[in-house]
Amino acid sequence: MLPLNLPNVLTVVRILLVPVLVVALLGETGNDLLAAIVFAAASVTDALDGYLARSRNSITSFGKLMDPIADKLLVIAALFALVSLDRLQAWIAMVIVTRELAVTVTRMAATAQGVIIPAAGWGKIKTMVQVAAIFFLIAFDPTPLWVDLLVYAAVAVTVISGIDYFFGLRRMLREADERRRAAAAVAAAEAAPQDPSPLRPRPASSRRP
Repeated sequence: MLPLNLPNVLTVVRILLVPVLVVALLGETGNDLLAAIVFAAASVTDALDGYLARSRNSITSFGKLMDPIADKLLVIAALFALVSLDRLQAWIAMVIVTRELAVTVTRMAATAQGVIIPAAGWGKIKTMVQVAAIFFLIAFDPTPLWVDLLVYAAVAVTVISGIDYFFGLRRMLREADERRRAAAAVAAAEAAPQDPSPLRPRPASSRRP
């Protein structure tokens, strides 16, 4: 069940803002200002829920798993909408989306094995650069040169963070496997029947003179 705390509620709110963003961008009465505000608000909830979870010591497995997924839903929806509006090249969106989907699938597979992977340093940098690039792509039409350079920087950071993630995932899965093997060995040793201690020979009865 969903642990009801404020950070998790903010994560759910961010997910619910995704269709609002898409409608604001692609609707018949598309409104770039509204879309930029919605995207900015959703991005603020990302920073806020992480801060609240750490400060209140209310970090949960749900938050560790769903917070990155909510980020990816927001980013992927915005990218597809921007490609549809011819504001973003399709290959850039595909590089970012492929990385995000690959990370999400492997993260869910790791979670199924009992391994929860929190966001790492490169992942946080990637999210900030992506959010900034997407926000300015929404806010400016056409985009100035510095926004285009920021988009290419987002692609580079996305690739680097993906490589870093998969190396970290491999290490964590190996450590988890070693812990399972050690626990299994300890359980087997405790369950094994103990060898009975050898019977000591009785001392010979003393003879009377």
